[in-house]
Amino acid sequence: MDLAKQIEPNADTARRRAAGLLARATKDELHAAWERLPSRPEVTPVRGPETGLVMVRGRIGGGGAPFNLGEATVTRATVLLGSGTAGHAHALGTAKENVRLAAIFDALWQEPGTRDYVEAALLAPIEARIAVEDRQKAEETAATRVDFFTMVRGDD
Repeated sequence: MDLAKQIEPNADTARRRAAGLLARATKDELHAAWERLPSRPEVTPVRGPETGLVMVRGRIGGGGAPFNLGEATVTRATVLLGSGTAGHAHALGTAKENVRLAAIFDALWQEPGTRDYVEAALLAPIEARIAVEDRQKAEETAATRVDFFTMVRGDD
């Protein structure tokens, strides 16, 4: 059995999962969940949403010397709910409204009263969509797979 499956995820791992899924949410997914929200919280912006650049670094062979690959555009936001819970979000690209909503849902996910809603209405559908996309990509890749073999010629 895989060791990772034996270990119960802690709060940091669960929050990391939620933040990762929120970063990959589409505009339609975020807006639909926001529109279906039973009661909208009071939200105060703390930072952003603001867009900037981050340096993307790589390593030769995965473990060799690091090098600067290039820059990527990233948008971040931090919000504070009326209850005092802070939500943070980062995502590649320049979609400021998406990141603002992701930060709000991050804060709502942290609150026990709204966590189930965020999980059911937003995170579970995102996870399902990503699984379908990954499966389609794997099938497309498998269709182009070429198996190479070597024939040894006998020299008598």
